[in-house]
Amino acid sequence: MERPDRPHGPIVVTLGLLWFRQDLRLSDHPALLAAAGEGSVVPLVVLEPGQLTDTRGPARRMLRSVAALHEATGGALLVRSGDPREVVPQAAAALGAQRVHISRDTTPGGRERDEHVADQLQTDGAELVTAGTPHAIGPGLVHTGEGTPYKVFTPFARAWREHGWPQPADHPSEDIWRRPDSAAVARIGEDALAAVLQAGAQDAVDGPAGERAALVRWRTFLEDHLSEYDAGRDRPDLDATSRMSIHLAHGEIHPRTMLADIAAHPAAGSDAAHRFVTELAWREFYADVLWHRPDSAWQDLRDALAALPYDEGPETDRLVEAWRQGRTGFPFVDAGMRQLAAEGFMHNRARMVVASFLTKDLHVWWPVGARHFLDHLLDGDLASNSHGWQWVAGTGTDASPYFRVFNPVTQGQRFDPDGAYVRRWVPELAHLGGKAAHTPWDHPDGYDHGYPERIVDHAQERRETLDRYESTREGGV
Repeated sequence: MERPDRPHGPIVVTLGLLWFRQDLRLSDHPALLAAAGEGSVVPLVVLEPGQLTDTRGPARRMLRSVAALHEATGGALLVRSGDPREVVPQAAAALGAQRVHISRDTTPGGRERDEHVADQLQTDGAELVTAGTPHAIGPGLVHTGEGTPYKVFTPFARAWREHGWPQPADHPSEDIWRRPDSAAVARIGEDALAAVLQAGAQDAVDGPAGERAALVRWRTFLEDHLSEYDAGRDRPDLDATSRMSIHLAHGEIHPRTMLADIAAHPAAGSDAAHRFVTELAWREFYADVLWHRPDSAWQDLRDALAALPYDEGPETDRLVEAWRQGRTGFPFVDAGMRQLAAEGFMHNRARMVVASFLTKDLHVWWPVGARHFLDHLLDGDLASNSHGWQWVAGTGTDASPYFRVFNPVTQGQRFDPDGAYVRRWVPELAHLGGKAAHTPWDHPDGYDHGYPERIVDHAQERRETLDRYESTREGGV
C-alpha cells in the first residue's frame, strides 16, 4: 500500500536531494519545487546495471533523455548505477540530506521499490518526500459517488474532467544546483555518466530527446496539427498524431502542461481538442485501473474468459515469431510490426489490429504481445500497454467484446485507403499501387518481390475464435 506523506515539523535544511525517475524535466515539477524550497538541490538519477547494457530501443531512449537532463542542469546531474534501494540511501547519507524528494510512482514495481527506500531512509534518520505524479490527477483520486473506482471509461472521463487539475507548477530559479564534492560522490554507487553521455550523442530515429525537444514537438503540434486531429488521428498513413506519448512516458513534459496549453488554444472548444483531451484521459484511466488492481499488469483484469484455451507449442512459437518479424502475409499487420521494429513506435490503429491478430487469429494470450511491445516501444507505459492489450483481448475494463475480431484486410483498406502505410514499411509490396497493396494474393505479380504468403486463414481462425468463446460461455464461466 502506498506510503502517505507524513506530517513533519520545521527543520533547517540547506540541501535537497531530488531523485529523478520518470519525470526527466525541470518545468511543472512539484518535487523539484519542494526540494528547491529547502536550499540548493543535488539532482540524482540511479540506473540499474541492466539499463546500461540493454541495447533495445526503450533503454537507449531513456539514456538519451537522462543525457538531456544532465545538460539542462548545467552538468550538475549525478548519474549513478546500482540498485536504487541501496544507492538512494547511500546518496542521502553521503550528502547529509535529511530528505529525498520524488514524484510519486504509482506502478506496482515502483510502489514496492519506494516503500523499501522509504523504510531504509527512515532507519537512517532521513525521509522520502513525495510531491506530484506523472498524471494530471493522481491515480486513486477520481472515484464514484460511493467512493469506489470507476470500471468504465466514459463515466471516469466525465468525472475526471469535472474533478479538474491544478495549473502547472512554477519553474524554480536556475541557480539551485549543487555539485557535491568528489569524496562524497565516491561513496554512492558506480559512475554511469560516461555511458549516458555516449547514448546522448547518438542519433536516433525518434529525433532529439529531453524536455526541450518535447516542448518543441508539442508547440509544433499545437500550431500545425491540433485543429485537424479529430479527422486524421486514425490514419497511420498520415502524420496526424502528436507522438507526444514518447515524451510523456519519460516525463519530459507533464500532461498538466499540455492540458493548460490546450485550454488556452484558439481551438480549445473544438471537437479535435476534445478528442485529444479524451486520449489523455485514457492514459489517466488506465493508470487508475492499475493503481487499484496492480495484479492486472500481467493478469486478466476480469476472469470472464479464465477458461478460454490458448495455443502453445512449437507451431505456435513459429507463428508468433512471424508476427514479431512482420511476416504474417497480412500487409497491414506486417507494416505495423515493422514500424515497431524500425522506429520503436506504432500507430494506435495498427496496435489494435496487430493485437487482435495475435490474440484472435493466432489464439495467443495477450501478455505475450504486451511484453514484446514493452521491449520495443519507446513510449512503453505499463498501464496503457497492458490494459490496451486487454481491451482488444476482451479481458479488461471497457473491453472490446471478445467476439469482435478485427479483420486485418478491411482495417487496412479503411484506415490506409491508398496503401501508403503498407508500401512505406513493406517494400516487397511497393510495386502494388493504391489498395492493391492490401491484397497481394489478388494480383499476378503480388508475390514477385519476396512477400510471404498468409500464415493463417483469417476467416477460419475467426470461426475458431468464436467457437472457443461460445464453448467458454457454455461452460458457465
